[in-house]
Amino acid sequence: MRFPARPAQTPPKLPEWDPVWSRIVEARTPDGPHSFHVLDTLEVLRGEGLEPSGTILALHGNPTWSYLWRHLAQATVDSARSGGRVWRLIAPDQLDMGYSQRLSHESLPTPHGAEVRRMSQRISDFDAVVTPLLAEVAGSAASNDGTAPNDDAAPRNRAAPADHPIVTIGHDWGGVLSLGWASRNTDIVSASISLNTAVHQPEDAPIPAPLRATLAGPMLPTATVVTDGFLRVTMSLGDLDPEIKDAFRSPYGNASRRHGIGGFVADIPVDENHPSYSELQRVGADIAANEHPALLVWGPKDPVFLERYLRDLRQRLPQADVHRFELGSHLVSEDYDVAGVVTDWLETQFPATSAADTGSIAAPNTSAASTSASTDTSADNVESPDATPPARGVTAILDARHGDESIASVDFAQNPAQQITWRHLWHVTTSIASGLLELGVRPGDRVSMLVPPGNNLTAALYACLKIGAVAVVADAGLGPKGMTRATTSADPQWIIGELPGLGLARAFNWPGRRVSVSPLGPVQAKLLKVETSLTALSRTTHHAQLPTPAATDDAAILFTSGSTGPAKGVRYTHGDISALAAVLTRVFDVREGTGLVAGFPPFALLGPAIGATSVTPDMSVTKPKTLTASAISDAIIAGHSTMVFASPAAYKNVAATASDLDEEQKAACARVELVLSAGAPVPLELMDSIAEVFPNASIHSPYGMTEGLLLTDIDRAGVAAADATSNLGVCVGRPIDGVELALAPIDTSGTSADALERGADAQRHLGEFVVSAAHIKSGYDNLWATTAASARDDLDGRTWHRTNDIGHIDAEGRVWLEGRLQHVVTTPRGPVGPGGLEALIDSDEEVSRSSIVGIGPAGTQSLVAVLDAEGTELPPGLAPLDLTARLRELVADTVGHDLTAVLVAPTFPTDIRHNSKIDRSRLATWADHVLSGGSVRTKV
Repeated sequence: MRFPARPAQTPPKLPEWDPVWSRIVEARTPDGPHSFHVLDTLEVLRGEGLEPSGTILALHGNPTWSYLWRHLAQATVDSARSGGRVWRLIAPDQLDMGYSQRLSHESLPTPHGAEVRRMSQRISDFDAVVTPLLAEVAGSAASNDGTAPNDDAAPRNRAAPADHPIVTIGHDWGGVLSLGWASRNTDIVSASISLNTAVHQPEDAPIPAPLRATLAGPMLPTATVVTDGFLRVTMSLGDLDPEIKDAFRSPYGNASRRHGIGGFVADIPVDENHPSYSELQRVGADIAANEHPALLVWGPKDPVFLERYLRDLRQRLPQADVHRFELGSHLVSEDYDVAGVVTDWLETQFPATSAADTGSIAAPNTSAASTSASTDTSADNVESPDATPPARGVTAILDARHGDESIASVDFAQNPAQQITWRHLWHVTTSIASGLLELGVRPGDRVSMLVPPGNNLTAALYACLKIGAVAVVADAGLGPKGMTRATTSADPQWIIGELPGLGLARAFNWPGRRVSVSPLGPVQAKLLKVETSLTALSRTTHHAQLPTPAATDDAAILFTSGSTGPAKGVRYTHGDISALAAVLTRVFDVREGTGLVAGFPPFALLGPAIGATSVTPDMSVTKPKTLTASAISDAIIAGHSTMVFASPAAYKNVAATASDLDEEQKAACARVELVLSAGAPVPLELMDSIAEVFPNASIHSPYGMTEGLLLTDIDRAGVAAADATSNLGVCVGRPIDGVELALAPIDTSGTSADALERGADAQRHLGEFVVSAAHIKSGYDNLWATTAASARDDLDGRTWHRTNDIGHIDAEGRVWLEGRLQHVVTTPRGPVGPGGLEALIDSDEEVSRSSIVGIGPAGTQSLVAVLDAEGTELPPGLAPLDLTARLRELVADTVGHDLTAVLVAPTFPTDIRHNSKIDRSRLATWADHVLSGGSVRTKV
């Protein structure tokens, strides 16, 4: 089959494409002159009177073309118009691709055929196109000598534009090509960005199935050239509208225009015999030597560029920031606002004033705010003038009590209950720490903990803390898929697990070498790929000297509940955990010798850090309602406990089963002095029920989240006083000692403002709560953009965290929660926090639980109340007319808003960890379906 040569051309009219971006560039490549279609925003910028102060060089992969970068082009132009750095985007279509020149070919492409354009040639092509374009910027000394990069890959002696940085970005195989070019031109390139790409194919790992199928014999030309199968499959790897798919396919209308697609696939170096294998190895080495800032954006659901390729890239570019879009696939920039992430990252690296005002070359910003999401200190806590003294190390108390024979921990998950002393706990953790070191665990290694709360988890966790390994904790309530996403995201080097967790790790191929809790038989160990056990490691001779983690070193990755989207890994340093332990001591007087029953898993692990005797009651951590009054009283007796910590769902069942207590158990509960409940607000009715079980206890309900476990606090009397006011929402009290609180007001579009308000200015209007404290998270793991957005505020030299929780602050300084930022209903009369109306509706005797959702376009949404059928006699569907009328009148009289409809849902979607966080987004989808005539039995 003969493929004729065709010159480059400009694209036809396409959606989301500005024709002014297109230009044809004649470039001298090593094998002669060729014409390229190039996306270039220079003319648009100069038409606005803007001169570039930075250049982004973008390279697409296969089978896309520069259309892939249209969102980035628009984002950079918009940013320049609004006063940001003026970034020029240059994105050429590769030869035989997009609207660039079609070369003449005599046959279909094959991996070893001469008709394939090789990797080295493509890098040379890119160089030949961008070099003269860089010279167009005023003050540039760049030149185009028409040569390829030197054979020794050394940077050429040429100057960069004198007044701005150059940044590369690439996707798919364009990612490795652009990284390769950047790494050979570090004299002019300031930073690099890459989306889903690969540098190295491990010898012991199979080629991804989609590529393996395409590369198989005659399938390659058939799937890529003769038909558009490869093109169509690629377009299915994203949520693209039909017109966008057509735009991507437009340059490839027939076989004569698709040779480049097949040639690109044929040039994938699958083994050392491939013509481009040595070039890929050389590029990989060049990338590993590149020390400039880098950003890796990743769509983990990509069936071709798998997690192992991201792992390899991170090893080559340890300085890189990483942002994962957990539900993103290969065409991640089509599904998510990658352009926004890129422009935000560029702003942190190259602030607009650094070059535009001075005219000097802008050096990358290496401040803490721009360092890697996996190692950054961007959210490390800034010590305020009135900061408390530094907290003790996480293991300091445990080490100090190495000879103490009193009880340190009691585990009722064991049968019979297992008690261990401080001396034994110190000995076991030190032995396991030494054994882990001998096994190969190193400081900074991540260790996934697939162990339920109890003595085994405590021993494993504190052994890791002693040597600076990072514990990864994902709630089993996430389910297999959610835990797979979480574990894959954290990418642990090790897994310590009980049989259920090890079984999941094997079934879903989670990363990490594996250690069981108890010894396994040889067949089972081989099946689960287990190397040893904690039992065996606990017999290791103590090392004379263990590594000493610094306060700024990561200690744990704690995953959120996943109730409002994919679970996020929250990074805590040793200093963060020590500060949290200090909060319990300072605010709630939890000291050495205190007996603590922890029915709330995160706090079961803090006992050794505080010096408290911690007791894990007999319950399922994924089912809080399994905690009974008998179980909690037995735990109190075993630990001589005076303090109890559990979730509201757990306390509800404790109160419901209190009649089963015998006299000894009742007496034990009467000795409890402090009851804490976290995970969700506790209504006064439940507090009263708890008070009947623990008659002499002070009952408190701290408010917090995975990112900041203790932020405000309210006691029973405070709840009663708050209930007597006219405020809407759930009162969670006032900030605890050491916590600063601010409010970001919410506008009519449902967006929280950039400016923060405090004191009287922050009272009585709806806003997002923003907090600062020594014990808040240090960042999100592998979520650079999320970390940057949550910690973007700069006030009083503190580090702040945007909680995503909304509500208001009353005149007494009390915090009232009214839901989540993404659940704000934008009515014509202004934004409404759903939690406030829900609390109002829940006061009706026929309602057990409610959710307020918005139906319709943003800014004109109607308020719809959805009631929970569970625990009531209400049938699913439209609520009874009398109840609807009553609720409408209640809402109208109290807040002046109109309820469009009142529905009853068959089930309420809530998180498993707390059994209380309502997924209002799912209820809104269900309500919209029902109000449009759909079945009420549709799954919520």
